[in-house]
Amino acid sequence: MSIQQPQYVNQTKIVRWAIIGFLLLLLFFVLTNTTFLTIEPGHVGVKFKRFDGGIKKEKIFTQGFHIVAPWDRMIVYDTRYNENVEKMEVLSKNGLNIVVELSFRYRPIADQIGYLHDNVGEDYLSRIIIPEIRSATREVIGKYLPEELYSTKREAIQDEIFQRTSESLTKKHIALDAILIRQVKLPATLEQAIERKLKQEQESLEYDFKLLKEKKEAERKIIEAEAKAESNRILSASLTDKILRDKGIDATIELSTSPNSKVIVVGSGDAGLPLILGNN
Repeated sequence: MSIQQPQYVNQTKIVRWAIIGFLLLLLFFVLTNTTFLTIEPGHVGVKFKRFDGGIKKEKIFTQGFHIVAPWDRMIVYDTRYNENVEKMEVLSKNGLNIVVELSFRYRPIADQIGYLHDNVGEDYLSRIIIPEIRSATREVIGKYLPEELYSTKREAIQDEIFQRTSESLTKKHIALDAILIRQVKLPATLEQAIERKLKQEQESLEYDFKLLKEKKEAERKIIEAEAKAESNRILSASLTDKILRDKGIDATIELSTSPNSKVIVVGSGDAGLPLILGNN
């Protein structure tokens, strides 16, 4: 019996140390996952202190390595812009049902993450952004006719939706970058009627342009004719008998020296100018 006791004691110590080692290893993994934390680029964190008043709203943790007590918790938010698409049915001014597809870009305001987490939480997209966009879209589109949304007022409508939603979300610590109307689906008969109307309006504009072009061309010809008539009137008023005779003499001399002409002077022509015959 005295020989076996040391061996039993050694086995007991081994088991005890094995249990202690396992517990230390387990504690290490727990502390590694909860105590040593790295915040990636484009993210910020806010700390929840279990025994010191909860969320510290003003204290924001930026990217890099951080140490967090095991009983506390670091909540990390992605502060980069994200995009989402929302499809909804709305009523137009005249009561017609319209299907609208919107895309929007958003992000939480980095230095207000503590307030966002305390007031809304991490699911702010479904709890705040989408309901706000839906409400603003229904309110704005309800003031317009379908053809305005389909063509002429599309940009103005999406800008108005953006302004209304952006103002509301900024107060809730969320930044909205843009809202775009990607697609508008009207009832088939109404869509065809609008397309026909737009085509007729385009043809009317083209016809008006042609008429304006022809009118401008007619005015140009009238101005050109009036200018030519005025020029002739001024020229006629300035031509005296002496000037005409001198020009006739010059023309006769030039013609008589031409190699293609045989000049025979017989008597005299009008205004005392020579008479030229035999022109070859």
